[in-house]
Amino acid sequence: MNKLEADLLRGLWYVACPGSDVKPGKMLGKTLLGEPVLIGRAASGKVFALRDICPHRGIPLRHGWFDGETVQCCYHGWKFDTDGTCVDIPSTHTTQTIDYTKIPSGAYSAREQNGLIWIYFPENGERPEDGRQPEPPMMPDIDPQTGPRLKIMLPFVCSVDHAALGLMDPTHAAFVHTSWWFKKNAKVLRSKEKHFAPSGLGWAMVRHKLPPQNIAYRVLGDDVTTEISYALPGLRIEHNQGSKHTVVGLTTITPIDPSHTEVRQMFWASMGWVAPLAPLARHLMKVFLDQDRRVVIQQREGLEHNPKLMLINDADTQGRWWMQLKDEWLRSGEEKRPFVNPVKERVLRWMS
Repeated sequence: MNKLEADLLRGLWYVACPGSDVKPGKMLGKTLLGEPVLIGRAASGKVFALRDICPHRGIPLRHGWFDGETVQCCYHGWKFDTDGTCVDIPSTHTTQTIDYTKIPSGAYSAREQNGLIWIYFPENGERPEDGRQPEPPMMPDIDPQTGPRLKIMLPFVCSVDHAALGLMDPTHAAFVHTSWWFKKNAKVLRSKEKHFAPSGLGWAMVRHKLPPQNIAYRVLGDDVTTEISYALPGLRIEHNQGSKHTVVGLTTITPIDPSHTEVRQMFWASMGWVAPLAPLARHLMKVFLDQDRRVVIQQREGLEHNPKLMLINDADTQGRWWMQLKDEWLRSGEEKRPFVNPVKERVLRWMS
């Protein structure tokens, strides 16, 4: 946890980008988990992901062209289909015979779900259905064909571990997230007590009723409840339900490499009338997330000196759980046994 770089977990589905970032017949090159990835959308609408390196001379395929069916390298014109298989080498002489199917560029399993493009990074070359996380997680109460109404992304100059610990830290808001519209000059910390339980590849703050003074939630109707879950490889899902409407928030942390991370915030809502408020909401979301981004940059100044860090009960218990989950995922993979969630049910108390 005190390192500048993080161990990156494999055998899991990661959010690469919103589906709206890749139009039919277009490509998008990214670095994810330290690997060059080319994301595209075929003319049919189906998304795919290739290793963004031509196996011929190593040039990134993103510099080439895509006709909706094949990706063509800009250097010598080699073509690859959306499964990463070579289908043409223009320089092949008529007297030569080459089995193109034996020349793969490399491909990743890709899935579009809830308006997001998920990419599976295998541990040992396995397909996701043969691995430990066969499917990307579904958003609760949301049709898988429905994309988020609001979405933003900011790059964080920090490891996925420090992005995750900031994401689940319950006590920094009064000191970091101070704006004229949120916790301005907050000086009085209030006692908090929440019930947590293990859940899937992480844990959840057990569903509970929101206090009536939370005015923003009144639009959802009566008896508004919430459940907040955290899961590997870096997902925070907040599921708010009322008698009239539902709002689901998703925050994802996707490592670019061991010391750089993309953090996204997205919201789905059952209320159609929120669309006109989207520009203002996106601005406020960016202000809020940028406060987290700036503080991890400041934190990095101290981490350069490799200090011994401290975690206290109960405020930092979720940070401990994160590291325990990562360790168990890595160990269980090495030992080729099922993942056993190390989180134990308990009540946490803190001031914030």
